[in-house]
Order: sequence, then structure tokens, then C-alpha cells
Amino acid sequence: MSEKEHKEENISEEEVIKDQVEDILDEAIEKADTQEDTTQNEEVSEKETLKNELEKEKDKFLRLFAEFENYKRRTSKERIELFKTASQDVIVAMLPVLDDFDRALNEINKAKDKELLKGVELINNKFRETLRAKGLEQMEVKEGDTFDSEIHEAITQIPAPKDKLKGKIVDVVEKGYKLGDRIIRYPKVVTGK
Repeated sequence: MSEKEHKEENISEEEVIKDQVEDILDEAIEKADTQEDTTQNEEVSEKETLKNELEKEKDKFLRLFAEFENYKRRTSKERIELFKTASQDVIVAMLPVLDDFDRALNEINKAKDKELLKGVELINNKFRETLRAKGLEQMEVKEGDTFDSEIHEAITQIPAPKDKLKGKIVDVVEKGYKLGDRIIRYPKVVTGK
């Protein structure tokens, strides 16, 4: 073999080896690119999964927070309502005492004992102010007012003493009271027919 042939053979072997190395490198680069794409896809997929989970947890949190706020508002409203009406039973039990004070004042007024009247009036005023501070309010009903079955209780009906009192209130037998916005005792009235 001549030197020239030997060189050509070495060159061709080198080219073959070079081609093989290039092929191996190309394959390695492709494999690396594919792995990089897969890794990126996995990272993107993992990021999306984490984002979705975060969104779900945020949604749960917001719903739970809204439910809690509604619960606080509802219980606060119930508590306020309870405080308003908690003393209702006691105040309703005191209404006959108020009626007795009115009767006592009328009788003492007839006896014309000014000192006794003054003392009973002081006690009566103090008692009424204490109840008013707790939310008790007397309903204003007088002779000649129009009868309303929603806020009055008719105990009887009599012939009207005057034509203008027909269908109206002729007399108030028992005063009515409100506790806050609620009527706790309806005024008992006599109506004219």
C-alpha cells in the first residue's frame, strides 16, 4: 500500500469516525433538547397545577370568609334583638303597676291631699322614666281617633254619643305600650257605632 492510499484510507476512516461522532453528538443534542422540552413541559405543567390548586384554595378561603362574615352579622343582629327584648317579660309584668299608679293618682287627686299627691307623683315619674330608659313607650290613643284593628283592641262597641264619633274611639279603657318598635300591650278601647 502506498502512502497515498494509506492516507486516503486514514482520511476515510477519520471521516467515518467524524461522521459517527457527529451523529452521536446530533443524537445527544436532540435527546438533550427533548429532555429540556419535557422538563420545561413538566415545569409548566407543575406550575399550572400549582396555580390551579392555589386558585381553588383562594376560592375556598373567600367562601369561608364570606360565610364567617355572614355568621357574625347574623349573630350580632340576633344578640341586639335579644338585648332589646330581653327585659320584655319584666316590663310586661310591670304594666299593671303603671295602671295602679294611674288609678292611685286619680284617687289621691280626688282627696285633694297635695303632699301625698306630690310624693306619689315623684315615685310614679321615677318609675316611668326608668321604664322609658329601658325602651318602654306609651302609645298615644285618645277619644276621637280612628279605630285601627292593627294597633287597637276593641273590647266593646256602644252607640256613639256624637255623630262625629261613629266608627271612632269613644273611650280608652287600658293604655297600650310599645317596647322599641314592638307593641307589647295593645290599647283596649271602646268604639262608637
